[in-house]
Amino acid sequence: MACTELMLTSSVPLRGSEARMPVLGFGVYQIDRPDCAAACLRTLSAGYRHIDTAQIYQNEEEVGAALRCCGLPREAVFVTTKIRYPRLGKGKTYLRALQSVRKIDPRDDGYVDLFLVHSPHALKPKDRKELWLALEKLHAEGRIRAIGVSNYQPEHLEEMKGYATVWPPAVNQILLHPWTQQRETVDYCNEHCIILQAFSPLVRGIKLREPALVGIAEKVGKSPAQVLIRYCLQKGWVPLPKSEKEEHIKQNADVFDFSISQDDMATLDGLNRREGPKFE
Repeated sequence: MACTELMLTSSVPLRGSEARMPVLGFGVYQIDRPDCAAACLRTLSAGYRHIDTAQIYQNEEEVGAALRCCGLPREAVFVTTKIRYPRLGKGKTYLRALQSVRKIDPRDDGYVDLFLVHSPHALKPKDRKELWLALEKLHAEGRIRAIGVSNYQPEHLEEMKGYATVWPPAVNQILLHPWTQQRETVDYCNEHCIILQAFSPLVRGIKLREPALVGIAEKVGKSPAQVLIRYCLQKGWVPLPKSEKEEHIKQNADVFDFSISQDDMATLDGLNRREGPKFE
C-alpha cells in the first residue's frame, strides 16, 4: 500500500499467517504495571489496534486485562510480545512462552498475534535456537499467529537458516529513527520481505528540538513527534511510539493526513549517525 493511502486502520499481511498487523502500534516499555492497563485503554479509545509488550516489561497481564475490558472483540486488537531468555530444563522455554500467551489471552483457545525472540545478544547460538523452536511449536499449535525476532542483525538472521523450519521470520523489531537507520539490516529485511517494526521512533524525546526536524514540522503544520512517526510510515516501517498522556497518545495517531516531501525525507535520511543497534 502506498504511504499516501495509509490510515490508522491500515494493516499489513504477515508471512505464514492469516493475521494482519496494524501499521501503527503502541509500546508499553517502562510503563509501570499499575498504570499499564489504563494507558492501553486510552490507546484503544484513541483508535489504535496494536499493542507491543514483552516478558521483561512485566506488564503482559495488564495488557491482557485491557483487552478483556475494552469492549472490543479479541480479534480486533493485535498484540505483540517477546521472550528474552530460554529456561533451563526440557520444555521449560516453551512453557514460559505459553505462560505469556495465557497472561495476555487466558481463554482456552487464547492466542498472541505476534511473538518475538527479544534479542540475540548475550545468548549462545544454542539459546537462540531453543527460543525460536519454542515459538515455532506454539505457532504450529495455533497459540501464536505469527513469529519473528527483535534486535536481529543480518548475521543472526542468516544463522537461523541452520535450525528454523519457519524462515524468514515475519517481523524484525529494531531501533529505527532518522539518527539510527541501521541500513544494512533494513536492506537485508527488505530483500527477504521481513517487516520492520521501529521501536523508540521518537528517540525518547531527546531530538525533538533538532533544528532540521523542527523546520520540517513547522512546514507541514505538525509536531516534531508526528513528523518522526510519519517518517517511519513512509519508510515502510511499523512505528511503536509510547506515551502515557492521553494528549500525546492522540497526537501520535494523528499522522495520516499529511506527507513528508521527498526533499524533507532526504533531509531526515541525512541525519543518520550510523550508531550501533540498541536493545529495548
